[in-house]
Amino acid sequence: MSIRKSPLLPIFLVVAVDVLGLTIILPLLPFYAEHYGASPAAVGSLITVFAVCQLIAGPILGRLSDRFGRRPLLLLSQVGTLIGFLILAYAHQLWLIFLSRIIDGITAGNLSLAQAYISDVTAPEKRAKAFGIIGISFGMGFLLGPAISGFLSQYGYQYPVFAAAALSATSILATYFLLPEPPRITPESKDSKAAQDAATPPRKLGIFSWHHYAHYFQNPELSRLLFQFLCFSLTFSMFISGFALFSERRFTYDGIPYGPKQVGYIYAYAGLLGLILQGGLIGRLVQKYGEKSLVVAGFFAAALGYTLLGFTYKLPMLLLITVISSFGTGVLRPALTSLISRVAGPKNQGSLLGLTQSLASIAQIICPLISGFLIERHALTLWALTAAFAAAVGFGLALSHHRKMAHAEAR
Repeated sequence: MSIRKSPLLPIFLVVAVDVLGLTIILPLLPFYAEHYGASPAAVGSLITVFAVCQLIAGPILGRLSDRFGRRPLLLLSQVGTLIGFLILAYAHQLWLIFLSRIIDGITAGNLSLAQAYISDVTAPEKRAKAFGIIGISFGMGFLLGPAISGFLSQYGYQYPVFAAAALSATSILATYFLLPEPPRITPESKDSKAAQDAATPPRKLGIFSWHHYAHYFQNPELSRLLFQFLCFSLTFSMFISGFALFSERRFTYDGIPYGPKQVGYIYAYAGLLGLILQGGLIGRLVQKYGEKSLVVAGFFAAALGYTLLGFTYKLPMLLLITVISSFGTGVLRPALTSLISRVAGPKNQGSLLGLTQSLASIAQIICPLISGFLIERHALTLWALTAAFAAAVGFGLALSHHRKMAHAEAR
């Protein structure tokens, strides 16, 4: 009964289980595809195909959920993820792996719909705290998911996929039995316009809708922040899309190249560092130094970490570099999102946060192709330096922006 009265608990369970399933697949997929003959370029294309499908279908799922309700579309999205995992588990040819990612990408609206659901059931003044559920779920997922994947992969590549499928099925059951449909906002309701504005969740832009948002880039301060967010997204996507194949070709354990077990454990280590950072440390850093200074420091740490990664061949150095780069990427997303949200103002919150999600999608489309191209040509150091270069551009933009703002405040 209490669950029905407070739907944030079941939505937390739904998101946590979904994220856990996704992060189980993350370190495994490149090796799984290689097992069936994929080249690094093909692995990059596999990741890009998912991102393209997600970019096209995400806004459509969002609009359908406005019309037919959050819960039915969330169930549809979760069923698509489950079907994708099952096809992946039984894939015996590369085209079936591509099919699994296409199906999952077309229906991949779980987290966006969960954000919309949270907006529907929470008051505006409590929404920021409620959205922390997504961050906590991601933190837990990036700690536990890769570790589970690394452990199970030593018994066979199918076992982590079956685990992800089981978690996906559990998420469907949790949504069906525990999650009530949120109340609809009707034009007749009191203060309906204000309520609709407040309930509008962040949403990715449709693939043909970008011209409606060009005016945001005409605001100089907002434009600088958006380009900084794009630099962060490019840096992070380069790392995520290429690290598994980079590690396979660069590091060895007992004379054997790194596989999903070692990569999974390294991702879990990065997830643990992220949880420590998000678990209160970043709040104290913001209070002491401010978001703008943290953005500058974050880009510097990311650029330094990925530069060093390009010249690293041993595990101890890799673990140290992971601390540096995890700090960089860990502070950049919340600090930049906070600054963008502040400049945008309350009326443009949903649109601007949706725009940042779309910028991240662009990075997720471009970077896997670049990663696959470079790694296939054994340009491992250049791959790491490309990620570092994106962070260095962001550092230059952030430092210039910080100095201009400090100069303006001093006047």
